[in-house]
Amino acid sequence: MMRLSTVSTMLLLFLLVTWVGAMTLKGQDRPNILWLVSEDNGPYLGCYGDPLAQTPNLDRLAENGVRYTNAYATSPVCSAARSTLIHGAYGLKYGIHHHRSRHAVPADVKPYPIFFKEAGYYVTNNSKKDYNLIDDLDCWDESSRNAHYKNRNPGQPFFAIFNFTESHESRTFPGDVANKRESGIYPAKSRIDPSAIHLPDYHPDLPAIRQEWADYYDAVTNMDTQVGKRLDELEQARLTDNTIIVYYSDHGGAMARGKRSIKDSGTRVPLIVYFPERWKHLAPASPGASCDRFVSFVDFPATILSVIGAEIPDQMDGVPFLGQHDKAHRDHVFLYRGRMDARYDMVRAVKKGAFRYIVNYTCYRPNGQPYNYADRARTTPAWREAWRQGECNEAQSQYWELKPGEELYRTDLDPDEVDNVIAQSDYEDELEELRRICHEEIIRNRDVGFIPESLYAYFAGDSTVYQFAQSDAYHIERIKEVADRAIAGDPDNVRFLKKRLDDKDPLVRYWAAIGAVVLKEKSRPMHR
Repeated sequence: MMRLSTVSTMLLLFLLVTWVGAMTLKGQDRPNILWLVSEDNGPYLGCYGDPLAQTPNLDRLAENGVRYTNAYATSPVCSAARSTLIHGAYGLKYGIHHHRSRHAVPADVKPYPIFFKEAGYYVTNNSKKDYNLIDDLDCWDESSRNAHYKNRNPGQPFFAIFNFTESHESRTFPGDVANKRESGIYPAKSRIDPSAIHLPDYHPDLPAIRQEWADYYDAVTNMDTQVGKRLDELEQARLTDNTIIVYYSDHGGAMARGKRSIKDSGTRVPLIVYFPERWKHLAPASPGASCDRFVSFVDFPATILSVIGAEIPDQMDGVPFLGQHDKAHRDHVFLYRGRMDARYDMVRAVKKGAFRYIVNYTCYRPNGQPYNYADRARTTPAWREAWRQGECNEAQSQYWELKPGEELYRTDLDPDEVDNVIAQSDYEDELEELRRICHEEIIRNRDVGFIPESLYAYFAGDSTVYQFAQSDAYHIERIKEVADRAIAGDPDNVRFLKKRLDDKDPLVRYWAAIGAVVLKEKSRPMHR
């Protein structure tokens, strides 16, 4: 009995040591993750087929990685897009989808870097945050312009972000361009002759706009140079062979109707993922290939957690597109736009296949609202003045005119999205399908955008607007029904809207009043 007991004990100890050793090896045998994030640029890169782009470093990364052709920011401005990234959940659930907002989120909702720290990773951010958070819970090991993965413990895997501002819209402001040309950062004259620029259908053909596009390509080239320096740094540290590299832009851009636009020009982003030989089994395609599946910013944190073999927390809404949890493809992306700077707005959209559906809940406003920051560029004021002078065609005028309640675009035939086919009977089936998807996304997320931002504190009380919206007190379906009728601009809705002006729910009353704004003089029967 003693001998059997001893043997059993030794066997048990052997198995335990083996198991612990295996777990330790698993902990060490994980990829590093390097995120390279540029600002304000759509896929204006050589590897995406842009013949004018001079982006050798990103082109080389794409040659050795996988290029995603349908990657989307959830919102077309930095802080709103990043507020989705930081939690792996749509920012409009928490009321942090307005540009540079300061609204509390529940304490148990964690920024995603915390989950990487819990998995043993050294997490760094260099250096932009802009997540619309009051408190990021000290979620980084380092977050500054000096933050770097080299400061981690020996053998510790890292998750590191480097953010590049070189392609930001401000880099096309005349003063900034002049300084960069004088200092030699840009060439003395733009690399691209402005006459060679292929202008989008929505931009009038003006010398100032052509020159700004040429300047923008110089800015993108400068961004590519900075990316190359980080790639070289990784190679010199002999870390490339164990590092998955992810490059993307924080949203589209950069000139007017790029950044801030819910259309492809403002939301579609480049996304390149490089897998070293050691981790090529995680790649969805061979090096140099492209992948056309839809991916959204809301998917990014869940995807990287899936890549490192970690569990995905319940707070995340994303669909992982890599790793062990990659089990389903999304068939659409859900997009939204809220307040931009001081200009209030509310737009929701769905992109599926070749179609984009847009619903404008502030259809009493134009797309091209005045933004002091954007007016520092040349395109915005030049374009606005041309429109005021009657020099713009229909496609170029849309930006400055009041938005319709709904829009539908077939992007394969109309890539610049200037031909609204909402009234064409050929697309009735697609329209109804996209309306349904948009409705379901709004209801599922209990979209707080139907609450005026100035009233968040009123409804939240001692809690958060998220917790109010998750409660039975937020009658999201009733409110949305009134909002949908309000923006239809249909005089047949007057009786319905007038009755809602006496509703017990102040948000129902608010949207009924918006209906009167949209109907203008046709709302007279609603007056008292």
